[in-house]
Amino acid sequence: MISKKILVIPGDGIGPEVTAPSIQVLKQIASQFDIQLELTEKLVGGVAYDLTGTPIPDDTLDAAKNSDAILLGAVGGPKWEPLDFSVRPERGLLKLRSELELYANLRPAVIYGDLVNASTLKPEVVDGADLMVVRELTGGIYFGEPRGVELRNGERVGFNTLIYSESEIRRIAKIGFEIAMKRGKILTSIDKANVLESTELWREITTEVGKDFPEVKLGHMYADNAAMQIIRNPKQFDTMVTTNMFGDILSDAAAMMTGSLGMLPSASIGGGNGMYEPVHGSAPDIAGKDKANPLAMILSVGMMLRYSFDLIHADELIKHSVVKTLENYRTKDIMAEGKKLVGCKEMGERVLQSLEKKYN
Repeated sequence: MISKKILVIPGDGIGPEVTAPSIQVLKQIASQFDIQLELTEKLVGGVAYDLTGTPIPDDTLDAAKNSDAILLGAVGGPKWEPLDFSVRPERGLLKLRSELELYANLRPAVIYGDLVNASTLKPEVVDGADLMVVRELTGGIYFGEPRGVELRNGERVGFNTLIYSESEIRRIAKIGFEIAMKRGKILTSIDKANVLESTELWREITTEVGKDFPEVKLGHMYADNAAMQIIRNPKQFDTMVTTNMFGDILSDAAAMMTGSLGMLPSASIGGGNGMYEPVHGSAPDIAGKDKANPLAMILSVGMMLRYSFDLIHADELIKHSVVKTLENYRTKDIMAEGKKLVGCKEMGERVLQSLEKKYN
């Protein structure tokens, strides 16, 4: 039997709702694969600020550093937008990523089962699409200094700094190539080397790293063109690697080709452990109404099992159970004719039933 310490952070909005069924799926997998779980629940985000005055209490950060992996539901919401920037819920998430050195964000965009009909794009465009966006997560314009808002010549000026060091680029490029090696061996690096010196360096370093991966076909594309191409022909892509801000934008564009953010998991890796969370936000408008789609969070559990614990078969079991469940049941965001509409709780129960049936 192996033992794993997992920190659970339900967070804000629909976070607790999608986390609950995901933990049940994790416990079922643990029993099947002889894993002893040590689960600890802590606060991050708006709920943490309300109770402690900070979006990430020290005990949460300590627990994160001492865990094998972290599962996070969602953070943020309009309630906390008036707060000073330094204590907004998202700052807690950014600090987690930074302190744990989780510099690589993996966001797959996959069509599961017959969800091709849930996409707003034509079926022939998205059917069979399966791409992975590898996003640099702890550098770039979101963290660069100097930054701020100040008075200059009698008016307010806002400024941020887009900065990347060679070592930062090299390590995320290496992750991109390694992921591509496990997929279709095609890597597209996204930049704006035509106008941004920092991403001109990005292109140069990525090309250099590519010499260590001769089996991977490397291509380069400007970010604006990449956004267009994801919508025009997503099947041309296998693995993409890009900066923090471009990855933030492009991974959401890729997500919508699948029909719903509620279907997409993500992994943040690079340090000693990993953090796994759904791509969607806290969706406060439906929080507490049992309308959320828990599948992205459940699939995030699968990514944790694959990337942190090397339990690839467990991840495949979860994906299979999700696909089988979608044959008959849908939450509102992915509802289709001929399917039964269910809430968050029941969707989780149906996946659990499918998982138990598949394993037994």
